[in-house]
Amino acid sequence: MTYIWQFLLNLWIIFLEASTWLLLGLIVAGFIKIFLPTRLLNRWLGGGGVRPVLNAAIIGTPLPLCSCSVIPAAIALRRGGASRASTVSFLIATPENGADSIAISYALLGPVMTVIRPIAAIITAVGAGILTTIFVGKSENSPAATAEFHNNDHCCAEHEPPPPAKPGILLRNLKKAFGFAFLDLFADIAGWLAIGLVLAAAIRTIVLPGAMAQWGSGLPAMVAILVVGIPMYICATASTPVAAAMLLAGVSPGTVLVFLLAGPATNLGTVGIVRRELGTRALASYLIGISIGSIGLGLLTDWILSCWQIDVLAQMSQPHTVIPHWLAMSSSLLVGALFLWTAVRRLFY
Repeated sequence: MTYIWQFLLNLWIIFLEASTWLLLGLIVAGFIKIFLPTRLLNRWLGGGGVRPVLNAAIIGTPLPLCSCSVIPAAIALRRGGASRASTVSFLIATPENGADSIAISYALLGPVMTVIRPIAAIITAVGAGILTTIFVGKSENSPAATAEFHNNDHCCAEHEPPPPAKPGILLRNLKKAFGFAFLDLFADIAGWLAIGLVLAAAIRTIVLPGAMAQWGSGLPAMVAILVVGIPMYICATASTPVAAAMLLAGVSPGTVLVFLLAGPATNLGTVGIVRRELGTRALASYLIGISIGSIGLGLLTDWILSCWQIDVLAQMSQPHTVIPHWLAMSSSLLVGALFLWTAVRRLFY
């Protein structure tokens, strides 16, 4: 019974710490979804060279798409004029982060890891895009015919609302933004987020703090995390509480970064689609970029934190204290209500 009560206590603490930042991230994601015109994305991601690849990584980082829902969005961008290189960059940067996952990272991982995570995602994505340019060549800048695009995926970046020139239009767009954030997007991540919270609480309960310090760092540990992470499906938001629990268990920040990059970036399902839509060479660039980028940046992260004597664990206990208790409680109740409503919708609708 002691373990059960401790597990429930840990689950509540993690949930309380994450809820406010999760809601903030969802709201930002909703605004990005509704108010960012798709035609601008197509314009910024077309053509050759490094600039469209970098644009794709920067634009994709805050977008609220996971490794599955990013596929139709990427196909739409490809059809709109994006090169294979910028498409690969977009495919990696987008699911590795999002406004919601960045916000929850601040609550659970601390400020340093919150900064490192999106920067590492952008570097990995740009590197893979450049590899694609080298392996595929520059002759592919005009999009080839792609398989049928599934318009029924609500996470696809196909919506392009007119600018909110009138109050009525603004109110409608605000309603759409909040509807997407709290209904559509939350429904997409709810299942895996719940699994991530439960796993994080279980790790905190079973594994003593620091117990994995001797096995959770260095190249072998990172390769093991990479092998596990690439085929699995876990969204960036759901991976965050698991990463926090790994840090508390003694896994090094660099190894945790490999998990945060490789886990959300892809899965077995998306690998097949990438090969079909972009070709074998682009797929090789995609996988090599994720593998080398995540491990290289993981090793670099551990080295930098060691040289600068930055204690990530010491920072992890601080962010949630910024949030007033009444706000944290209110946010937890709202997120709990969203979980309940999502479950009811799936069971009865």
